[in-house]
Amino acid sequence: MQAAEQRTTSSRAPEWRASAGTPIYGEAPATRVLVVDDHALVAEGTCQVLEAWDGIEVVGRAGTAAEALEQVELLHPDVAIVDINLPGASGLELARELVQRASPVAVLIVTAYDDYAYVAEAIDIGVGGYLLKTASSRELVDAVRAVSAGIFVLDRAVSTRVTRGNGRREAVEGPHSLTARETAVLRLLARGLANKAIASELGLSVRTVEGHVSGVLSKLGVGSRTEATLYALENHLADMPRSWRAASW
Repeated sequence: MQAAEQRTTSSRAPEWRASAGTPIYGEAPATRVLVVDDHALVAEGTCQVLEAWDGIEVVGRAGTAAEALEQVELLHPDVAIVDINLPGASGLELARELVQRASPVAVLIVTAYDDYAYVAEAIDIGVGGYLLKTASSRELVDAVRAVSAGIFVLDRAVSTRVTRGNGRREAVEGPHSLTARETAVLRLLARGLANKAIASELGLSVRTVEGHVSGVLSKLGVGSRTEATLYALENHLADMPRSWRAASW
């Protein structure tokens, strides 16, 4: 698809002009993007894809975590597209630094890895999204816009793999097996609340909540709160932590 066609056929995104400086009245500022990937060809292709769309401005590229941090200080991007496999510090280490900054940068992980361990760590870190490199150009653009708006994005293939793949859920009884109380606990757990906060929210003792959490993990056949959150998102049982909306393709 040509760039001109992309600009005229895009139905989900507003027509913004990518421009530095102050936007004219009625226009939203372009989303400023930093691309972090040590493969030059991949980085160049990503930049070309993004620059073909209105409302997105690629402000820089980096091949290592150290270079990315320098670019962030100089360029102040809104979103950093980060590969996991970087020389030196990994992309997940870089993501942790970026989201913990006084002025945090939204991080969109774009990688070839769909392993559960990577996805779970990324979510625990607080990234804005996790996308595979098999995604289409449109999916990448939509993900950048979503992450910039505070909407969590999880690649559908990743979601399916971590919630259903590799026999990880052979013991799952299904969402229907959860009691109403367990479902309420799961929803609060998926929002990132600790047991004490869940207890306060539901008017229960902490010990009772601990029992419910154990029951939820057991019935879903998962071993962690993060994995339970992923299951809840995939089955539309809960909202994303920090009140983000999960958008998966």
